[in-house]
Amino acid sequence: MARKLTVSIEKFPIAGKFTIARGSRTEAVVVTATIREDSVIGHGECVPYPRYGETVEGVAAAIEAIAPQIEAGMTREVLQSAMPPGAARNAVDCALWDLDAKRSGIRAHVTAGVARWPAATTAYTISLDTPEAMAEATAKAKDRAILKIKLGAPDGDITRIRAVRRAAPDATLIADANEGWREDNLAAHFAACADAGFALVEQPLPAKEDSFLAKIKRPVPICADESVHDRATLDRLVGLYDAINIKLDKTGGLTEALAMAEAAEARNLAIMIGCMVGSSLAMAPAMVIAPRARFVDLDGPLLLAKDREPGLRYEGSLVYPPEPTLWG
Repeated sequence: MARKLTVSIEKFPIAGKFTIARGSRTEAVVVTATIREDSVIGHGECVPYPRYGETVEGVAAAIEAIAPQIEAGMTREVLQSAMPPGAARNAVDCALWDLDAKRSGIRAHVTAGVARWPAATTAYTISLDTPEAMAEATAKAKDRAILKIKLGAPDGDITRIRAVRRAAPDATLIADANEGWREDNLAAHFAACADAGFALVEQPLPAKEDSFLAKIKRPVPICADESVHDRATLDRLVGLYDAINIKLDKTGGLTEALAMAEAAEARNLAIMIGCMVGSSLAMAPAMVIAPRARFVDLDGPLLLAKDREPGLRYEGSLVYPPEPTLWG
């Protein structure tokens, strides 16, 4: 059986603008790995992230560099030690999962030990903006079950917290500060989130400063994102966080994500399965984790002006597992 690994860079315009504490984007730039084995083809998509020192060109080059070993028959298990965690390994790992599923006829979730693969309720992201603009955007999405509210601006977040709650009185709200808060304003932001009935606060402090979380009362559950990557980063989070956001672009693929979910549960850390802004191909493998997640945040395709085809099926806040033609 002859294997061939190819790499492509694709761009997907974002509907409007996606803004977090670190800046704004108008398009999602993704790197796709395609592995062909005779007539069978597996695909995997990743989103390089500058916050972790990644560039599109660097990730594409890393995938190309591993191509000879993949083409020689490297397995997913061996891949884990051949490449570090991150976006490049994610694309290759997920392409191998897809290839294995299509070659064997056994769906990826079955191989992963997931007996049932139902639709999941995903959060929908409200970008960081003025309190008035965020309230308006929230009001338009108020019928969605879960809204993820981007925060972390230098000032005005308490006003934003109150404004979005007024605009969506019945929705479950998640605050995502993207490392934008500081020790001296943390208690006030936590109190505002508690008063507004937020269900979760994600990554309030910079990853290098989050040890302060052990010294402050946490009236709302706290979720690690930038502070957590793979299993090696888990132990120091115990006592600081109540949950972790597993993203395949951080773990380096579904293989590590599954092991990480099990390790997190053993440490009594709840699970969020999250994403970067990418197409349905990036979300599809993450759906394997969704049945064991307390929160699902796989709204990437909903933020795009146009998704790839075929894509995941979304009905309001429900997202359905991928058809085999897409992945797995």
